[in-house]
Amino acid sequence: MATRIILNETSYHGAGAIQSLPAELAARALKSPIIFSDPDLIKFGVTKKITDILDKAKVKYSIYSEIKPNPTIENVKNGVKAFKKAKADCIVAIGGGSSMDTAKAVGIIIANPEFADVRSLEGVAPTKKPSKPILAIPTTAGTAAEVTINYVITDVEKKRKFVCVDPHDIPVVSFVDPDMMSTMPKSLTAFTGMDALTHAIEGLITKGACEMTDMFHLKAIEIISRSLRDAVANKPAGREGMALGQYIAGMGFSNVGLGVDHAMAHGLSALYDMPHGKACAILLPVAMKFNAAKTGTKYRELARAMGVKNVDSMKQDEYRMAAIEAVEKLAADVGIPKDLKGVLKKEDIAFLAESAFKDACRPGNPRDCTVKDIEKLYKSLI
Repeated sequence: MATRIILNETSYHGAGAIQSLPAELAARALKSPIIFSDPDLIKFGVTKKITDILDKAKVKYSIYSEIKPNPTIENVKNGVKAFKKAKADCIVAIGGGSSMDTAKAVGIIIANPEFADVRSLEGVAPTKKPSKPILAIPTTAGTAAEVTINYVITDVEKKRKFVCVDPHDIPVVSFVDPDMMSTMPKSLTAFTGMDALTHAIEGLITKGACEMTDMFHLKAIEIISRSLRDAVANKPAGREGMALGQYIAGMGFSNVGLGVDHAMAHGLSALYDMPHGKACAILLPVAMKFNAAKTGTKYRELARAMGVKNVDSMKQDEYRMAAIEAVEKLAADVGIPKDLKGVLKKEDIAFLAESAFKDACRPGNPRDCTVKDIEKLYKSLI
């Protein structure tokens, strides 16, 4: 069976990458960008790094900033209105997954107005036209939304998140500049970094994994493992490593899917407004233990990528445990809580488990799981 691989048309990496934005706009004859960026990035001057470049190049633009950390259906609807009002011809998405996910949904709806009902985009929507051009500038090193065909929207009314998978939504250009990530606080750096590690680990073991994506995921695990601690300490080498590592992870998982960790994390974010990366990180060791028996020798290579010594002399159960312990050590070092005590309510577990089972990420999990299995995983963390 053939494996489909979809990546960015163009991407720029390294310090100063954002300086190429005006040239890319001009090369594509894009003259009326609307910037999607969240209020905090505007408040703390991060967005200004981009608007200064556009001002210098005399590019006219408008700004839409009604974007929440877990973007909602309402954010998308208002973004569609803002795009139309501005008579924009493209979106410059500045931020983490929130800004880019909102931009993807808006870009798809503008190009495919028959999907104006945002809920109709859930799953693999049969859109016919590519999104309005999106030029993505990440400010976090985690979601890799700038290179994926996925986005996630929160349905506040139904207290759930839904995943959308659409080859038409991938940004045409991404500018992965570590300088745009230098103002992230320690906690956000840790959460988004562990989200990137979760992408790489789930992508490595998912049912859809293939040799090409294994290459991406193992390299991403290696880079993230050596870079995240320094990134949290705001060291330039760590920031640069995480910018690259999270992007490489996105190149992989976008094409083969994720698993039960992400399916469960989506519910926690929707119900408790928990940062997505934090939820993924807390769940990761538990999900890895649950899946271990269905991973073949992949945990050996995972452990090797994380710097574990002498893995070739270990028995299967030993290298599997070594991989899990390496993840737990990294999580502890960057301040990730070990459990969901004080957050997860027992009375919510049944609802969360049902939501996770229905989530688009769950079918890719290497070990088949039931609603009851997911309930047990949640309960193990309180």
